[in-house]
Amino acid sequence: MTLPRTWRPLGPRIAAPAFALILVAAFAALWLRFDESTKDSVNVLQKLTIFAIVGLAMALLFAMARSRVEATTEGLVVVNGYRRRTIEWAEVGTVRVPQGAPWPHLDLGDDERVSLMGIHTSDGRRAEIAVRELRAVVADHRVD
Repeated sequence: MTLPRTWRPLGPRIAAPAFALILVAAFAALWLRFDESTKDSVNVLQKLTIFAIVGLAMALLFAMARSRVEATTEGLVVVNGYRRRTIEWAEVGTVRVPQGAPWPHLDLGDDERVSLMGIHTSDGRRAEIAVRELRAVVADHRVD
């Protein structure tokens, strides 16, 4: 397999913009249904609170959608939400998918695990193929 190779979750990448659109549309529709006296009774702090809640929800959705696992010639780059971690091939251990887990994890030894949120088991067959490919890349670059 040629490197770099990137795996991204399909479900969250579809769900994040869909839920963001639904969230914004729901709040906009609710606001438009209010009568003028209700709109006038909402103060600036209350409006800012709603914008903050919607903004936080969108930031969380974006974090899930941007998760990925990238295999490079130097090692693995794991992006989980807003956290990016580069793991050299010498540190990479076994890729495991525990029964019922939402995503696989990478064993680094010393009871240290890194979740691989870039591969979601909810993606079904696509996730199985991604795990198989990732395991093959790890095996090809294993340092013994």
